[in-house]
Amino acid sequence: MKPPFMPQGWGPGHRDENPLAAELDRIVVLAERDWRSLTGARILLTGGTGFFGTWIVEAFVRANRLYRLGARLHVLSRNPAAFLRKFPHLATEPSLEFPSGDIRAIPWPSGGCTHVLHAATATSGPVAMGDPEETYSVITEGTHHVLRLCREHGVKRCLLVTSGAVYGRQPSGITHVPETFHGGPDQTSPAAAYGEGKRAAELLAGIYSQRYGVETPIARCFAFVGPHLPLDVHFAVGNFIRDVLEGRTVAIKGDGTPRRSYLHPSDLVIWLLAILVRGQGGRAYNVGSEDDRSIREMAEAVVRAGAELWPDRPACDIVVAGSPQPGASIERYVPSCERARSELDLPEIIPLHEAILSTLRFHTST
Repeated sequence: MKPPFMPQGWGPGHRDENPLAAELDRIVVLAERDWRSLTGARILLTGGTGFFGTWIVEAFVRANRLYRLGARLHVLSRNPAAFLRKFPHLATEPSLEFPSGDIRAIPWPSGGCTHVLHAATATSGPVAMGDPEETYSVITEGTHHVLRLCREHGVKRCLLVTSGAVYGRQPSGITHVPETFHGGPDQTSPAAAYGEGKRAAELLAGIYSQRYGVETPIARCFAFVGPHLPLDVHFAVGNFIRDVLEGRTVAIKGDGTPRRSYLHPSDLVIWLLAILVRGQGGRAYNVGSEDDRSIREMAEAVVRAGAELWPDRPACDIVVAGSPQPGASIERYVPSCERARSELDLPEIIPLHEAILSTLRFHTST
């Protein structure tokens, strides 16, 4: 996609070596209205070096140059040095700062902020999987600390990133769960620490939006597939892509019947940006794809994409560990995104097949 004009430093002969240049340019151009609304902004991004944060930071840098926004982004994480070793081209970017710290005790940036994008949480690793008390603490105390800082420093816009986990188990009779469904996780189960933490964080967003004037729209994020997605944690689609990249059998641990949907991260950034600048404070917006597939169908889609990219290589086999139980209800994790479409004009742009191809190509080019 060709941008409408060249940013400073991108003149004739400029060679863009970023393997995601085309996808990042798509974000920048399609979200021009929302990027321009951040002219002169000072933005605090928490959780800035994870999957979501990496895409946001890369897109911000390009938009900031292209539209000459004069904006700055404070990218908070626990270990910015490790992130910058992986992305050294960002270490010298003048519009970025990389403070470190625990989200529950971070100081306010010395230059102040006009916007906050609060995406810090633990979605993988020992905290999320093995320490429910710490998981709940990071989410709830971290969110409360960020919102108190916003109130104290007069910040009017704070995007809270939460999760479809707030709905708990999706009833089998609801194919696409809307924001008006008020189910929830089993609040007595330690495994529900993540979902219950996000529910409590959303309550805080409502309180601060209504009582203190900190407009805090909520992005309830579902599942995603694209470059930078971890391939070695508990995300099934990432595991399938890893198996195909390595040319081995694709292993499905369950019976293959649960249904999921996956949004490409370039769409994700466009949606998060729109919710940040245009979403209603205290209101939740589902963020995801409505194109749902069974886990078995998803594995088959990844295998087909691999066969398309490498036609001379034998297609990977698929092995399903379990067998469907007759009469069992279908487990689902699929959003309705009607609210995002109708209120914020947010379509899904990248189809699933292209999202999978994008991920496979990325891992063969880096």
